[in-house]
Order: sequence, then C-alpha cells, then structure tokens
Amino acid sequence: MKRLNKNYNGGIESTHWKIADLDFSTIDLAQVALDENLFYLVTSASFIESGSSLYTQNLVEYYRDEPEIEDWLRNQWEVEELQHGQALRAYVNYVWPEFDWETGYRHFFKEYSDHCKVELLAPTKGLEMVAHCAVEASTAALYRALSRCTTEPILKEMASLIGRDEVSHYKYFYRYFRRFRKEEGLRRHRILWTLCHRMLEIKNQDTSCALRHVVQIKSPSHANDAAYIKNISKKMNEMVRRHLSADMTIKMVIRPLDLPPMIESMVTYPLTQIMNKFFLR
Repeated sequence: MKRLNKNYNGGIESTHWKIADLDFSTIDLAQVALDENLFYLVTSASFIESGSSLYTQNLVEYYRDEPEIEDWLRNQWEVEELQHGQALRAYVNYVWPEFDWETGYRHFFKEYSDHCKVELLAPTKGLEMVAHCAVEASTAALYRALSRCTTEPILKEMASLIGRDEVSHYKYFYRYFRRFRKEEGLRRHRILWTLCHRMLEIKNQDTSCALRHVVQIKSPSHANDAAYIKNISKKMNEMVRRHLSADMTIKMVIRPLDLPPMIESMVTYPLTQIMNKFFLR
C-alpha cells in the first residue's frame, strides 16, 4: 500500500511509505519492551514529531509570500512529519501500552508551544532555511542511528524510512536556502552562527523538553529529579553516539557554508569529534 506524493522537483510523482506498510503484529515484544533506553528515545521522538503542525504553521506564515515554498511546507513536509509522529506513537502504544501517551504529549505540547513562535525564527528567510538544514541533518542522523542500534525489524525499518524522509527534506531546505543566500548576500559567519545556534536549540530545548514529559508519565516520582533525567539522557545519547555517522552528519551541516574542498576536508575530522562529544552531553 503506497501513497503517491507530488514531487516538487519538476512534477514527477514518487511513492511514499504508509504506516499500514508496517506490520506491528510481527514485533517480538519480549525483545524490545524491557529496553528502557529504546523506550525513552522512541517516545521522546514521537512527541517532537507529533508537534510538527505547530512549527509548520509558523513557517507557512513566515513564507506566506513564497507560494512554492508554502505549498511544499503544507502539502509534503507537514504531511510527512506528522506521519513520522503517528508512526512512532503507534509503535509506542503497541510495545508499551501502559504508557499514557496522550497525557504526556498534552503536557509536552503546552510547554513546547512556548518555544515555537514566529518571532523566534531566524531574522531572515535564508537563515531560517539554513537553520532547518541543521534540524534535518540532525534528525536524519538520529534516525539512522536508531535504525542501527535496534535489531527489532519493524523499528529498524521505520527509523530507516523516517531517516530517508529527513534527508529528502534537507535537500529542499538546502535548495531554497541557496536561492535566499544570493538574494540576501549571506556571509559565512552568519550562516555558521545560525547552524550552531539551531543545533543547540534542538539539544537543549526540544529533546530535553520531550524527555522531561516522558519521565513525568513513566516515573512520576522522578519528574523533578534533574540528576535522574540527566542520567537517562546520557544513556540515550551514548546509544545514539555508538551508531552515529558523525562524519556524514557534519558534511550535511556544513554544506551551506560552501567551503573550498581543502578547507572542508580539514575541518570535517575535528567537527566530527565535537559532534561525538555533543551526543554525550
């Protein structure tokens, strides 16, 4: 069962996966249900992905005078991002049915919405596009790592499919960024600052917010225990780091800087080491 989506690179139609393609009944519950790291990682991701409509609305408003971009944001990006959230939620509900996903997400969304406002977007359209390059590169890396760190076939497939979508989304944001870069005359130092700033936001706001609200439902007695939550975060990050393609992620993140090949080669390795440490925080 496949869905046809409009392809925004010239009108060619392409197939896209559906949740119905994933047979949850084949999941070996004994294999994954007791994996606490996996639970926190998948459930946190399901909260963030399910909030896609909020930041899509912000971007649609921000790019309301750009019909092609607005159309893609509404009719492809939002649809696919929300599908990611629905698929992850379905997985959580199947494997961990005792977890009250709806209540946890409701509390998460209330706090998360304070971080997702139009006035908090980057100051120019080009810089917001490059900020989303960082977001898509980071999330693609996360799902590639998730696909590698589990042996459960359905989660492995789902994470791989979501990761591919994120790479596709990156390509669109990058293409639109290149157009705005010329129009706005963006210099490398502004691009670099925006990339770093948005990646820190993902780590310090989005992920931490989701994890806190997952813990609040999973272990209410530890809801306000910062050390407990930090320890869970550390274990999650260690699992991701062990399976992370940091060099590939760095190449995606720094691509908007348009560095000369020699310079790019020189900075990739040290930045890869920084990326690995970033996932240990």
